[in-house]
Amino acid sequence: MYRRLPPIAAAVATATAGTLPVFLTGALSVQIRQRLHFDETSLGAAVAVFFVAAALCSAVFGRLAEHVGPVRQMRAAAIASAVSCESIALFAHTWWQLPVLLSIGGLANGAGQPAANLLLARSVPVRNQGLAFGAKQAAIPLSTLLGGLAVPLVALTVGWRWAFVGAGCLAVAIAVLLPRAIEGGVGSRRSPAEARSKPAKRSRTSRDTLGPLVVLAIAMALGSAAANSLGTFIVPSSVFDGIHPGQAGLLAALGSLAGLVTRVVAGIRADRRGRAHLRAVAIMVSIGAVGYLALAFGLTLLDVVATPLAFAAGWGWPGLFNLAVVRTHRHAPGWATGITQTGAYAGGAIGPALFGLVAQHASYATAWTLDAGLALAAAGGMVLGRKLVHAAR
Repeated sequence: MYRRLPPIAAAVATATAGTLPVFLTGALSVQIRQRLHFDETSLGAAVAVFFVAAALCSAVFGRLAEHVGPVRQMRAAAIASAVSCESIALFAHTWWQLPVLLSIGGLANGAGQPAANLLLARSVPVRNQGLAFGAKQAAIPLSTLLGGLAVPLVALTVGWRWAFVGAGCLAVAIAVLLPRAIEGGVGSRRSPAEARSKPAKRSRTSRDTLGPLVVLAIAMALGSAAANSLGTFIVPSSVFDGIHPGQAGLLAALGSLAGLVTRVVAGIRADRRGRAHLRAVAIMVSIGAVGYLALAFGLTLLDVVATPLAFAAGWGWPGLFNLAVVRTHRHAPGWATGITQTGAYAGGAIGPALFGLVAQHASYATAWTLDAGLALAAAGGMVLGRKLVHAAR
């Protein structure tokens, strides 16, 4: 008999499955573009479709997860992600088919992320939630790490389609290994009195904190626009700077590893700190802007230093951000993170599309400089959002 995944591992696995289609596409873009014949603008547009699909359904699925249960929705999301990966491997023969098939993965990610957040909020003790959310958000750099490793290990040996086949099989395995339900978790069961009081409480929250959540969602969109461009274009940008495609994939994997470790460490420190999480997010995003700006110089040696910095600081904060949102919206974490995740997906759609357009018609240096500006604007939005949340409370 196989063992079911515990809640934190289940959340990490679901988030990994949900983001594999898009970040695998970014990492393998050099090989995919050679076969499907498209440019940087088209790559950005294809990635944008993934995040648009996620943005359109995130808030709805966040609410739905609170009714049907997080695990059931996570399983459906993992299966949908598998369908996206296998469909790309089998049916993507022209450019227009790629965004259509990626949109399935976007819907899966839009459903899986808020459900995983809800699972952690209900099943993990408050004192350990920083680690839990940091580990869960580490799934995103884990996806880019797997994508980076897939370049030398799979794409340059047996072909890029087999990487998507493997990713689809992984997503199916995750769906099978997810727990049947939350068993005895913190907040997994509510008393009748709590259930009766929930609608009124949520209504009051909608009136008082929707505005601050929208501000935070906009800040999240700006930060995600920069970060998702990093995950999509770091390999082709490095190749443009003169790095061999296999080495560029390994560099992306190194950066992803730095981002993964940062997210977990930031979560552990958040548990010890206990407060001021959004302030820490603003500081990290600002440091990430330095990494993006360093990439603009287009120097091979500088790329080796700037890539881990950009991944660690510029993309190491989403777990800390989600923790802050959950802590200030304990009674409706799926609803609240569904709203802020909409911002994340909107940024994920706009950022790569804009980056690809600028890189093709201006230069990679200009596109990375734009990323740095977006990151600084995001840091300012986090500071403003923090003040509004505290004022609403």
